[in-house]
Amino acid sequence: MLHHLKAFLQDLTAEPPLHAPHGPEQLRLAAAALLAEAARVDGRVDPEERRAVVRLLRERFGLGEDEAAELAALAEQRAAQSVQYFGFVDVINRHFTPDERIGLIEMLWEVVHADGRPDALQASLMRRLAGLLHVSDPDSGAARKRALARLQAG
Repeated sequence: MLHHLKAFLQDLTAEPPLHAPHGPEQLRLAAAALLAEAARVDGRVDPEERRAVVRLLRERFGLGEDEAAELAALAEQRAAQSVQYFGFVDVINRHFTPDERIGLIEMLWEVVHADGRPDALQASLMRRLAGLLHVSDPDSGAARKRALARLQAG
């Protein structure tokens, strides 16, 4: 899996075949990169945010703990080196359904709220990502409420 992730992160601008199937691996790769960006946009990655990213990757994609942690670490490293996240957004928009994009927004909200201190930079990122992923304000708001409920439930 790491080979695929490294290849994906190294060449985000490559044009995929028109009818390329999208599978769980592509969603994992794109989701990990955006989750890492959501965790770091405020200039720090808190332990709670890092744990939330690993947990979300593990739970949502059926990864083992080590595999999820490795994917999260690599995505975090790439996000720290990247000056933009539009390549990740483009991949998601080309290959994923509206429901999959809403699910990703929900995951992002969970990371943003994981440390209990969402800030203006994270809120701004979420508004930008929701718009870029063509997720409406009501859908993003509902995803945020679901993420908060899940965090409060423990």
